[in-house]
Amino acid sequence: MQVADAIRTKRAVRKFTDQPLPEETVRAILNAGRRSQSSKNTQPWRFIAMRDKQVLKAISELGEWAGHLAGAGLGVAILTPFPDEKFQTLFDAGQAAAYMQLAAWELGVGSCLASIYHPDKAREILGFPQEWQLRICISFGYPLEASKLTAPPKKGGRVTLEEVVHWDRWG
Repeated sequence: MQVADAIRTKRAVRKFTDQPLPEETVRAILNAGRRSQSSKNTQPWRFIAMRDKQVLKAISELGEWAGHLAGAGLGVAILTPFPDEKFQTLFDAGQAAAYMQLAAWELGVGSCLASIYHPDKAREILGFPQEWQLRICISFGYPLEASKLTAPPKKGGRVTLEEVVHWDRWG
């Protein structure tokens, strides 16, 4: 799959089959995040790869729309330092998330981001140190609706390039 095709066809997938992800698939997804670019190559992230169904269920309850994590074959918690000193930290974490999702899509694995609204409870469940924070997790798994992987892009679902881009100056 070409990168442009992955970007054009990628869909959020929130419902997954019970089929476990092979170890090599999990590692390919995690390595894509690890290899993503970051400001000054600081790599300001750590990942917690969650496969235990009880852990996934507990984390899924920490965000209003995070329920899809409970049914995932893999959940990835993206930990970052607090971004107070370096605002690029969250952008860098977003790039790691995007790389993982595109790598997964190429492998036939769906995914969806989940916001974590109770980071202290997440710390209790996952046991990560105080100097790290958790605001985003990603669910990964084989789509329950396999047609999601091959569905054509939706018509009218995106604003046009002309609506998004301003050339040289605003307006």
